[in-house]
Amino acid sequence: MTPRPFRRSSPIVFALLIAASARFPLLARQQAASHETKPASTYRVAGVVVSAATSAPLAQTRVFLVSSRNPSDSLSVVTQDDGRFSFNALPAGKFSLRGARRGYLSAAYEQHEQYSTAIVTGIPGLDTENLTLRLVPLAALSGTVLDETGEPVRNAQVRLFVQSHRSGTTRVVPLSGASTDDQGAFEFAPLQPANYFVAASATPWYAVHPFSEAGDAPPGVVDPSLDVAYPRTFFGGATDSDEAAPINVQAGDHAQVEIRLTPVPSVRLTLHVAQDPGRSSFVGMIFQRTFETLDAVPVTSFSPQSPGTMEIVGLPPGHYSYVLRGNRGERTQQGEIDLRQSGQDLEDSAGEPLGHVRLTMSFPKDEAPPKQLGVGLQDQTNTTVAYQRLSESGELTFNGLAPGKYTVRLFAAPKAYSVTQLVSHDAQISGAQFDLKPGESQEWTASVSAGNSIIQGFVTRAGKPASGIMVVLIPKDPESHQDLFRRDQSDLDGSFVLRGVIPGLYTVVAIEDAWGFDWSKPALLAGYAQHGQAVTIADPVQLQPR
Repeated sequence: MTPRPFRRSSPIVFALLIAASARFPLLARQQAASHETKPASTYRVAGVVVSAATSAPLAQTRVFLVSSRNPSDSLSVVTQDDGRFSFNALPAGKFSLRGARRGYLSAAYEQHEQYSTAIVTGIPGLDTENLTLRLVPLAALSGTVLDETGEPVRNAQVRLFVQSHRSGTTRVVPLSGASTDDQGAFEFAPLQPANYFVAASATPWYAVHPFSEAGDAPPGVVDPSLDVAYPRTFFGGATDSDEAAPINVQAGDHAQVEIRLTPVPSVRLTLHVAQDPGRSSFVGMIFQRTFETLDAVPVTSFSPQSPGTMEIVGLPPGHYSYVLRGNRGERTQQGEIDLRQSGQDLEDSAGEPLGHVRLTMSFPKDEAPPKQLGVGLQDQTNTTVAYQRLSESGELTFNGLAPGKYTVRLFAAPKAYSVTQLVSHDAQISGAQFDLKPGESQEWTASVSAGNSIIQGFVTRAGKPASGIMVVLIPKDPESHQDLFRRDQSDLDGSFVLRGVIPGLYTVVAIEDAWGFDWSKPALLAGYAQHGQAVTIADPVQLQPR
């Protein structure tokens, strides 16, 4: 099903903006008035719990009802044989409804990712007594790793990756890891329904990797059939993550897979690093890309051959990234190499020199920096490649950065912060992105804004509340301001809340059936935005709601 934006026949209506200056339609007051509650009375929340896989009712399920205003105020009941539950004599208010049962994922009402729909009592015409709470059966994925003769491989390292749609972008990210037992078996549980990828890495127990001039035995003495390695292998036999076969795990499945490792002649790599008085030693690190992540390749067999020369043996052929570090541990060079045959040399001059960036964080005069603020640099894949805690001086330095485009990200709780401008002695950038050239040193003053604003509103369809709808706050120039997106899911009365909004220009859109789709892609965003409503959040002026 293709996600659909709400069109003008089903508008988004803004009810209130707190602690911010904004432009919004007068229809907000009308919408807020239409959701006034009844005079003091009591209400009922009731329904049935069913399996999301079969729709069968689930008996003996614990159901929780928690006040959104006061989370410590909660009730719980156990479903009857027909899966039904009931909470009686409730006040008007907003509640989180959640179910938990052995063998199922605990979930809230209409939950998608970390969002769910709250139950709202006290609104005329809103049905809270015929709810269906769906729980997803737990799944598992297990398998075995075998060698070329069909024998189990013990202590193989197995990694699990999952296809994720969080933040509106499909990515394959690492989820978990395990080691095989003496039967070559592994298991990952419990799992949610999703597409998974599994990769196994191991070393042949019989492998011998001689060095060129030193080591256990010189070349020619060791049988070549023993100088072999297992490439990292995915389910389906691929050794490259781009060709890996997904494993579709449905609710309640216990998927079982087999990964067979096939040895290949190993190759050796010689690193040459020019010696100078400032670098008396060096360390070479080898990485292999797995989807969008660079994973370190364990190097257990290496030997210094001469000053400035190191030989690494026992590597399977493949495409690798490398990083060279100097005697003080700093990253000095980074590059890539196609390693296809033994005897390949790698000169440190072949790579690109790494640079560094110094940041000075500048906060508004009336805004004290949070005590625990993390500052990260994300690359073009939105992967955090460097991270530090902000010091009391407000300054930090990131060394050993590869050339490329970076975005400064701030991590704090409970308030959101964002870099809105970068200024140097000769440049000024709107936003938090900068380009770093090979070996370049840069200094920036980063202007920080706090998310002091809240947007509240309602989603309606044909004049009636629409629940379970994704609401997205799209910033101007979204590709350069990924951290300014805000999301929520509309509650039973159609209400939503977007918190921690940074000052700026935005468009608010409601998107139906968008969970699991790449809704944040620029081409799709443009289609959604034309059906949204523009909102301007000025610098905080501490307006009080009327």
